[in-house]
Amino acid sequence: MSLSSFGLPLSESPPEGPQFIDSGNCLCALQEFQGADQTTAWRCLGSNKKNQNIYQGVSGKWYKPETDNSAIDPHALAVNDDSLRPNNHTAFVAEPGSRQSLVALNSVKKDPLSIFDRACTGHNVTELSQSYYGAQQQIANKQTPTAAATCFSGALPLTIQNSTSWNKTGCYPGFQCQNATINILPQYCTPVEQCLHGRLGGADCGVPMGYFEPLKCPSGKYCPRDLGSGQPITCPYGSYCPAGSYQPVSCSAGSICHEGSIKDQTWLPLCFLVIVDIGLIVATFFAWIIKRRNDKRKNPGGGKPSRFSKIIRSMPQKRTTGYKTLDDDSIQLEPRVRSMQRAPTGFLGPMDDFQFDMHAAAYDASSKEDIDQGNTDLREFVGSLSKCIEGAQFGLSFEFDNLGFWPKGAPKPVLSNITGEISRGSLVGILGGSGAGKSTFVNVLMGKQKHTGSVKVNGVRDKLSHYKKIIGYVPQDDIVLAELTVRENILHSARIRLPSNWGDREIQRHVDILIDCLQLGHVKDSLVGSPVKPVISGGQRKRVSIGMELAAAPMALFLDEPTSGLDATAASHIMKILSALARLGITVVTIIHQPREEIFHAIDDLILLANGRLIYQGKERDVQGYFERAGFDFPEHSNPADTLMDIITGAGRPYKRAGDTSKESLIEHWANISTNRDSRGPSQMQGAYGEQHSLKKSIRRRGAPFYTQFYFCMLRSFLQQYRLKAAFWFEIGVASLAGFLIGLALNGEDGALFHGIYHDDYIYLSSSIDYQTLSILALLVAIALGLTSSAPGVKVFGEEKLTYRREAASGHNRFSYYMGKVIATLPRIILGCYHFTVFFMLLATPRIDWLKAFVVNLLYYYCIYGLASCVSMLTRREDGPLLATMASLIVGILSGFAPTLNQVAQWHMTWLWRASPGVWIAEVYYSENVMPVSYLWQIDDAAQALGLVFGRFWLDMVVLLGIGTTYRVIAFFLLILVRRSKQR
Repeated sequence: MSLSSFGLPLSESPPEGPQFIDSGNCLCALQEFQGADQTTAWRCLGSNKKNQNIYQGVSGKWYKPETDNSAIDPHALAVNDDSLRPNNHTAFVAEPGSRQSLVALNSVKKDPLSIFDRACTGHNVTELSQSYYGAQQQIANKQTPTAAATCFSGALPLTIQNSTSWNKTGCYPGFQCQNATINILPQYCTPVEQCLHGRLGGADCGVPMGYFEPLKCPSGKYCPRDLGSGQPITCPYGSYCPAGSYQPVSCSAGSICHEGSIKDQTWLPLCFLVIVDIGLIVATFFAWIIKRRNDKRKNPGGGKPSRFSKIIRSMPQKRTTGYKTLDDDSIQLEPRVRSMQRAPTGFLGPMDDFQFDMHAAAYDASSKEDIDQGNTDLREFVGSLSKCIEGAQFGLSFEFDNLGFWPKGAPKPVLSNITGEISRGSLVGILGGSGAGKSTFVNVLMGKQKHTGSVKVNGVRDKLSHYKKIIGYVPQDDIVLAELTVRENILHSARIRLPSNWGDREIQRHVDILIDCLQLGHVKDSLVGSPVKPVISGGQRKRVSIGMELAAAPMALFLDEPTSGLDATAASHIMKILSALARLGITVVTIIHQPREEIFHAIDDLILLANGRLIYQGKERDVQGYFERAGFDFPEHSNPADTLMDIITGAGRPYKRAGDTSKESLIEHWANISTNRDSRGPSQMQGAYGEQHSLKKSIRRRGAPFYTQFYFCMLRSFLQQYRLKAAFWFEIGVASLAGFLIGLALNGEDGALFHGIYHDDYIYLSSSIDYQTLSILALLVAIALGLTSSAPGVKVFGEEKLTYRREAASGHNRFSYYMGKVIATLPRIILGCYHFTVFFMLLATPRIDWLKAFVVNLLYYYCIYGLASCVSMLTRREDGPLLATMASLIVGILSGFAPTLNQVAQWHMTWLWRASPGVWIAEVYYSENVMPVSYLWQIDDAAQALGLVFGRFWLDMVVLLGIGTTYRVIAFFLLILVRRSKQR
């Protein structure tokens, strides 16, 4: 194999004097210039002269010897003689004409050189010249010149770049073209075994396989495009140079990039993170100190006594100092069993002395100047109620005729033929055994369930849903927010539901008066706590639940078993409060379960149910006589309520020796009596049209406007998150750990996360492609973000669905509640995402810009929170975190890693993958990491292989924002559609 095979001129006979190969891959020979000025000089010819004897003609570049010695015969010197080395600082050309002479090239107006000769440098390349000399020696000995092969393995090289491409681009960006020029273009040599193994494993050989094979610029250095065959330049301070760099890349702000750096490791976000976290910790610590100081100021001796507690302490009983444990009431609400009874307080104290005009809410203050402070607070509360009501009456009256309810799929109706009336200002108790239809009756009466029959309000047939702003409903379970204090729970309800023209000072005073009336002043700043971890007692918790409804100044109050789960004393006190409300003129309807005797006698009217039918409806004082006339005997010295419960549940045989005691007979007996007496003519409850108009006007004024409700809902949500600091720090810690682990897993790659195919001319130099690492990176990020944010996202609404339904049923604006919660979670999302991104980017060091990585992570976080909200609307609270985690895993796996979008397209299901946020975050990470090295790799091949589209960052961001917003829109509609009957 001879050099002439690679474009180098090589004489067919032994050379006629000194020769060498220069750095332009030209053959240079010492000879006599045959012209007007005969002289000894070096002539250099490019590769297009390979078939021309270098000793014939005068074309090409000429260099004069450094030592001018014309007496030396160049033909007598050896081929490797360098005693007359050329002066390659000045090049000459033969001047045209019959008597040619050598003239300096820089003095010629028109360059006569070809592109090949122009590349000649006259600079001897020893390695190439030595191979050339060996080839010449073999030719002289009539042998095949194998020593001149340009591949180190002796293999046949393959030229991989033509002259047109070389003239246009030179050596490709990111490569160092060793020795290659226009005369000998870059070549590919068959790799040796070790190099082949490296390339198959996705690495570069590190050294070229031949004299003219391009080599990718090593990491820590850069190879400028005009470098030619020179040495790579070390990356300067403040920049980094990954392998294949043709120019330094400036490090981002806050990075410490020493000379020769290969990746950008920015520390500024970490520094800012430390400042933020320290600030949060310090703020939390100082807030805790301030709270303790305030608690000590408020309770220097264990609690500041309220006005009503002073009344209590004036009674002949043992005084206590300081709070008891919050599991017990610090104020005894019901006297113990003793001969001497304590005077009632709060609502209860003034009721025996203070008479209200039930036809007018106004009162004569001048005639009551001598009443005590407790009466003053009660009168102020009544005044607040009267300001909310446009009409002359506090309460509402109800007439119901032939009410019935038959659930779908049920074999028989749950409720049927319920006819009666409820007078305004009365305390109505609904009694019955389990399954009697008590709760169903209340739900039907309030319009929470579709039913047959009709209901009249103040004598006017109308839907009760139109009156929900002035009707309070206290569920059996105390649905209050555990993270708020007693006062905060009640205050929020008042701010949302009181008339829009009330100022905040009026609302605050209204709430304080109500708290004092409910005897909750001593615990008003205590957290309510959850049923699992209570802070206040069960009786206090029930009064908070009632207070949340009273704060809205309702005209009717419905309660579902308000005494269930309470001790006898607390239950009795609750009923006395309800009795006092009824005496104020508010209509109170309550379901009672196993009432004690004093509770039973506190009720004005009774509605007794069995099997969804009426057994009795009338005054409490008349019920015993009614059943005695039916043949039942009530034992002396017993609780008549217990006897009555036995009778209406079909266990009345001990009280009636003869006759039928079944529930069916009692139902039939009442039906016969009510039919005989139901010829009462027109209703006496028909209200005046003027009063009804005032009532409608009052309803329209109830409730804060949308933006005000949104503001208070958002503030409440912020306060809840502040009170749940442990959960917040746990979420931040999980996000930080996830970012650290994902970054650590990719730290060994040093940011080199992609290996593709080199551009067309250099395709043979490519190593094994690696399209998977970036896909794995995107998949890991999506899964980590999903696992970090799914469980907290579920808790945003999953923990409060009962609270939402109660508030929606009370007339709260549902969109205000929803948006308040969503906006309040944004700081939490931002902080969690920031912690993840800081540790991930610091360790993984991908090529994507830090800010872009944070934005895409934030939007994906936003999407998962929205997806988790959708899950929380459809599942039980205890199942939500697990199902949300599974949902986040699904959308993360749908990122296009496996199967790829190309495979999915064959199934015609690309739409499903594109509907997942995982694909869009993968597209961003892939695009932003390979676009900076598009000069080196054929990234279009990677995009086509994966089915992704590169270079549309902002579109990807918009789509992620749209997907996250769509999830929230879906979640909102699920919020208002799932269990809609509970929101009426």
